[in-house]
Amino acid sequence: MNVDQNIKEAPVSAKLRGLIGRLREHPLARVGPGLITGVADDDPSGIATYSQAGAQFGLNMLWTMPLCFPLMAAVQSMCGRIGRVTGKGLAANIKASFPPVVLRFVVVLLLAANTLNIAADIAAMGEVAELVTGVNRHLATLFFTLATLVLQVFVPYHRYVSFLKWLTLSLLAYAAVLFTVHVPWSEVALRTVWPKLTLNADTATVAVAIFGTTISPYLFFWQASEEVEEMKGARSLLEEATPSEREFRRLRWDTWSGMFYSDLTSYFIILATAATLNAAGVTNIETAAQAASALRPLAGDLAFVLFAAGILGVGLIGVPVLAGSAAYALAEAMGWQEGLELKASDARGFYGVIAVSVLAGLAIQYLPISPMKALFWSAVINGVVAVPLMVVVILLASSRSVMGPFTSSRPIIILGWIATALMAGASIMMLFPS
Repeated sequence: MNVDQNIKEAPVSAKLRGLIGRLREHPLARVGPGLITGVADDDPSGIATYSQAGAQFGLNMLWTMPLCFPLMAAVQSMCGRIGRVTGKGLAANIKASFPPVVLRFVVVLLLAANTLNIAADIAAMGEVAELVTGVNRHLATLFFTLATLVLQVFVPYHRYVSFLKWLTLSLLAYAAVLFTVHVPWSEVALRTVWPKLTLNADTATVAVAIFGTTISPYLFFWQASEEVEEMKGARSLLEEATPSEREFRRLRWDTWSGMFYSDLTSYFIILATAATLNAAGVTNIETAAQAASALRPLAGDLAFVLFAAGILGVGLIGVPVLAGSAAYALAEAMGWQEGLELKASDARGFYGVIAVSVLAGLAIQYLPISPMKALFWSAVINGVVAVPLMVVVILLASSRSVMGPFTSSRPIIILGWIATALMAGASIMMLFPS
């Protein structure tokens, strides 16, 4: 009886194994650090920036997103490749290849910028939660802060990352908003490639803000370190005798698809606010919560709920990524044990940085500091650190002494230098406005 049963079950088992194999080969099964990094790029403070662009300029800032896509994807591709090829995070590679002052400069500014960015993000989440549920915003920010801390500190990475992947679906809310409002699609197509803009200080300021929030230093550290986490103890590509081309295909697919998802969502946010707020004469938006609130009388409760849900969803990704990237950077700089797969008792310094960053962001809510001021100074610091850090990333990704035979391709390197030049110009315009 058992023999016959085993004979009957064998073909089924073979089919099941084949199905599992095909599912593992499916492109959606291969997304990972790139997807999470891309969604974290559309955090609540980023949503506020894109909302302001749509409200102030209507459809005439849509062109920024097609331009940003290949540039941000190229930079993140280099960061992911550095992590997977060397088996070390970005800070560890900087430490090994550059003078100590370079690493200190980058890490100190990153910690300051990330803490201010966390403060702005959890403030926005608290405001939105209050709008939707009526719960006091300070209680809501306390809840979100504790929730993100508990998940990062007490849940192993392989489980926690699944939660983050599901949260990436929250970005679909912004595509859904477009089905609740009238969108002049022919005008959208035209203005995406041929905007009507007056070149003045206001235009430059918003363009600088868009590029600054889209290409952010904290994403560089997160992408490289998460590639190391995904290795699950496997050897780096430099250590493998014959590295698989399939791994490089996975890296390319994951990074470019994740950045495309992020970029397309940013496009949708600009479009949604342009088609509603700008069309109704609302041209000044300071926070993501204000954008959601302004949508309600113009586009109805459904648009408001979708927009608000998106803010909360991406906030729950953005805050951990901000805190995590700072922790990876400082732990690698100091030579501490690091990694979200480790227990808190085995990586006290690493998890301590996460806790201090998030709790400091929470504390700012109770100080006489405007969240928008925190966001402004975060953008300034990011602008200062982005350009030299991008130069460092390009030099690492193109160095045979670091990457061996697996340096980034020439087109990627060229796109990286173009992105660096663009960010340098944006930073100069931000720091020294005319």
